[in-house]
Amino acid sequence: MRHKKSFNHLGRTASHRKAMLSNMAISLIMHKRITTTLAKAKELKKFIEPLITKSKEDTTNSRRVVFSYLQNKEAIIELFGTISEKVAERPGGYTRIIKLGNRLGDAAEMCFIELVDFNENMAKPTAKKSRTRRSGKKAAAPVATEAPAEEAAAE
Repeated sequence: MRHKKSFNHLGRTASHRKAMLSNMAISLIMHKRITTTLAKAKELKKFIEPLITKSKEDTTNSRRVVFSYLQNKEAIIELFGTISEKVAERPGGYTRIIKLGNRLGDAAEMCFIELVDFNENMAKPTAKKSRTRRSGKKAAAPVATEAPAEEAAAE
């Protein structure tokens, strides 16, 4: 029985799970968006959000702590450089999970996990649409415009 077990073991040993989450975190930092299963994405969110919070304070100790989890210098440079600048004023919630549907082979729930501040499509403010009511009257037929300038010059 698994009474009060707090996290998903993902069917792996502790060392395999740690290595997998570390590799997924590095991929997310480098590519800003990855596709994975929903269960792995939820565990990755718990794994990477404290690391991003730690990266806001650029000290030697915080770099060493994050490096002990990731073991990748390029990812550390990216995390403490561009990512920490963008999330500096954000109080949390650095990642977003977007469900994609089920995988064909085994019907596993698939999703995107992405860094919130790096998706330009979601970051743009939406233009406020003006609500119009149609009166039910048909619009007049389009009026013919003047002939193009080339034809007018030829005459």
